[in-house]
Amino acid sequence: MSEDLHKNICNQNLFKVFFKKHSKNLHDFLYYKFGERLNPQDKVQDAFIKLWENCKKVPPNKAKSYVYTIANNLMLNEVAHQKVVLKHQKNKPKEHSNESPEFLMEENQYRKKLENAIANLTEAERVAFLMNRTEGKRFKEIAEILDISTKAVEKRIYGALKKLRKEIEGL
Repeated sequence: MSEDLHKNICNQNLFKVFFKKHSKNLHDFLYYKFGERLNPQDKVQDAFIKLWENCKKVPPNKAKSYVYTIANNLMLNEVAHQKVVLKHQKNKPKEHSNESPEFLMEENQYRKKLENAIANLTEAERVAFLMNRTEGKRFKEIAEILDISTKAVEKRIYGALKKLRKEIEGL
C-alpha cells in the first residue's frame, strides 16, 4: 500500500504537506516576478487546485515544477489581460499631498529610476535580488526555491547589484 501512496499526489495528507511546503515560496516567486498588482496569491491557489484536479497524472517528484509552471502561465495570462484593460482604462484623479512640489517631483523621479533599474535587470537577476533583499532569504534558500546552485544565486545577486549601482549612480 505504501507504494500506491507515492505514485501520485492524490493522497490528502501528502497534498497538504506539499501545499504547506511550497505555497509560500511559489507566492514569493510570483510576487517578485510579476508584482502584487496581479494578485499572485490567487494564482497560487488556482495552481494548487489544478494540481489537485490532475493529481492522478502528476507524480510527487514532478508536482513542484507542475504548480510553478501552471502558476507562471496563469500570471502570464493575467499580464496579457491587463494590457487589454490598460488600453481602455480612464485617467485616475490626481492625488493631493502636503509635501512641496519639488520634494514630490524628486521622490517620483527617484522611485521611477529605481523601478526602471530593477525592471532592466534580467528576470533571473531580478527574482534572486528581490528574494534576497525584500524577503531576506539566504542564498541557499533561494537556490532551493529556484532549483539552482548557491553560486548561481550569488552571481545573479552580485550582477544585479553591479547593474543597479551603475544605473542609479547619480542618486
